[in-house]
Amino acid sequence: LGAAWSPTLETRRNHALGRSGVYATIRHPIYSAFFLWALAQAFLITNWIAGLSGLVGFAILFAFRVPRDERLMLETFGDEYRQYMRH
Repeated sequence: LGAAWSPTLETRRNHALGRSGVYATIRHPIYSAFFLWALAQAFLITNWIAGLSGLVGFAILFAFRVPRDERLMLETFGDEYRQYMRH
């Protein structure tokens, strides 16, 4: 995403919907990467409470941010994003 990525949910002027590269296969690759990181942490840290805390953190991120992210994309890109979701 380069300059289009932001830690906050916002679109930029001339924001385009990414549909190539990893986005051709995975709709939210950064969330997928966070999930894999949290899963790896659970297996690599010998303290299970600390290890599983990453999965809890990811679950909170996923539950609260992804629905807002989806709404923003639908508001910004409309039918183009709906078609991308179906793909």
